[in-house]
Amino acid sequence: MRLIADRLGGDRGSEIVFSDISFSLAQGDGLVVTGANGSGKSTLLRVMAGLLPVARGSIRLEDGGEFEDVAAACHYLGHENGMKTALTVTENLLFWQDFLGAPRLAPDEALEAVGLDGIGHLPFGYLSTGQRRRSSIARLLVSHRPIWLLDEPTAGLDKASERRLAGLMTAHLAEGGILVAATHLPLGVEGMQALEMEVL
Repeated sequence: MRLIADRLGGDRGSEIVFSDISFSLAQGDGLVVTGANGSGKSTLLRVMAGLLPVARGSIRLEDGGEFEDVAAACHYLGHENGMKTALTVTENLLFWQDFLGAPRLAPDEALEAVGLDGIGHLPFGYLSTGQRRRSSIARLLVSHRPIWLLDEPTAGLDKASERRLAGLMTAHLAEGGILVAATHLPLGVEGMQALEMEVL
């Protein structure tokens, strides 16, 4: 499997946010996307996830097997956590597992992996900011997707949780996954490629 961006460009409204972005990632490869606010880091991830249209160039998946394109092959974790506040944490994770298919870990196992064992019965809306972010990270673990697109994944996390996330990302790459993360902070994952975006 290979994730390839070829002179990719993205717009926000009618304004060009970034252009001529090219990279190639094979299984086990990671890419850290950095740059000032407004340089298009979040827009890039949304374009890759299929949430925004490709303005120019292309993003494609080669040898994707059962996955026909990048959007189908990816987990996307944005600034919002993608969880319903009125549902329990377990109900949220079960929803995503059912929606995405390809079950991997059970919700209680995923919560244990992010250090939140024992809170699955609580409504998501009751959780602290850090607990909400960790619960959303658990969402990456309940269904298999080979590509993780993470936008500021450490937002709201304490140092111990950052180290736990670094371990999960390292394990994902070791298992042949692909990782693209937009961040202002070090992720603690060795050997990742770097892409610095500039404000146009």
